[in-house]
Amino acid sequence: MLSIVKGGSAYGARLITDEPYRRGQIIYHISGHRVTSQPTYQTIQIGPNLHIEELGVLAYLNHSCQPNTVVNTTDLSVVAARDIAVGDELNFFYPSTEWEMDRPFICLCGAPQCVRLVAGAKYLAIDTLSRYFVNQHIRDMVFASLAQTVSLDTER
Repeated sequence: MLSIVKGGSAYGARLITDEPYRRGQIIYHISGHRVTSQPTYQTIQIGPNLHIEELGVLAYLNHSCQPNTVVNTTDLSVVAARDIAVGDELNFFYPSTEWEMDRPFICLCGAPQCVRLVAGAKYLAIDTLSRYFVNQHIRDMVFASLAQTVSLDTER
């Protein structure tokens, strides 16, 4: 069971778990959503030009640079990235799904490896992204971006 808690967080509302989860356990199956081509601050990107909205309780799943969940866009699930205790806030690494954020923001997570500006995977170094689970569409977009850069360099 997941609970929405308003306040008590630098981000406003947050998603808290009422039960413990073990690493690898599925916490939530994403369903009842609508697919759109337009990103917003409440969508999750599932492909190069595809996003899902009307996420219900998942709209309160905040960002962290030290996330305790993974949003897997292949099977549309939220999975525990590590053991999670009752009362913990659930969060994930936004650039793991987002190439370019609709509303970039300064991260306040306080993690030692904090990326500071959360603007999307497009703006992070490969070394930074390699520390996280990253969805296939983001990996594909990273490789496409690198190929374009290499192509531009060889044309000079």
